[in-house]
Amino acid sequence: MTEQSGPKPALHRQTDIAEMPWARHVHQHNPKAVRYTKSLSDAAGLSTLGASLVTLKPGDYSTEFHTHLEDEEFLFILSGHGEARIGTDYETVGPGDFMGFKKQSAPHSLYNPYEEDLVYLVAGTRPEIDICDYPDLDLRQYRIHGDRSAVSKKHLFNANPTLNNPRAHTSDE
Repeated sequence: MTEQSGPKPALHRQTDIAEMPWARHVHQHNPKAVRYTKSLSDAAGLSTLGASLVTLKPGDYSTEFHTHLEDEEFLFILSGHGEARIGTDYETVGPGDFMGFKKQSAPHSLYNPYEEDLVYLVAGTRPEIDICDYPDLDLRQYRIHGDRSAVSKKHLFNANPTLNNPRAHTSDE
C-alpha cells in the first residue's frame, strides 16, 4: 500500500491490510491488557467511527473491565477463541460470535487463555466526550476531545446541593 496525499481511499484490499503494520497497545489501567491493532477506520479517514483489526496473543486481555457512558462498540470474532466477561457472566467466544455494547451497557472485557491468537474486528463510535467506568478499579475516566483524566469514584460527589441534601433551600432569597 502506498502513502497518498489528499483524501484517503475508501477501499482497502486484503493485501493492503496485510501490509499495514501492527501497532502494540498496552491499556493505561491494566498492563496485562496488550493488543495488536490495525486501524482500518484511520486508513479510510473516518473520524466519528473507529474500526480496527485486533489480535490478542495467548494470555493477554483486550482491555480493563469497563463500560462507556457515551460510546457504543462491537466485537466480531474472526479466528481463535477467548473468554468474554460481560457483567457477572463469563462466556467462551469463537469465530462468528458478535458482541454489541450500547452506551451505558454492562461492563465487559475479553481475555485469551488459549494457545492460539484471538483475532477480531472491533468498532465503535468516537464521541467528543466520553466517560468510562472501570468497576474493578473503582475508577472513572473522562475523555474530552482526546484528553484523558481519571479519578477514583470514591472521590466523586454531586455538586448539586439539592441532590446531596433534600432539605436544602432552593429559592433565591
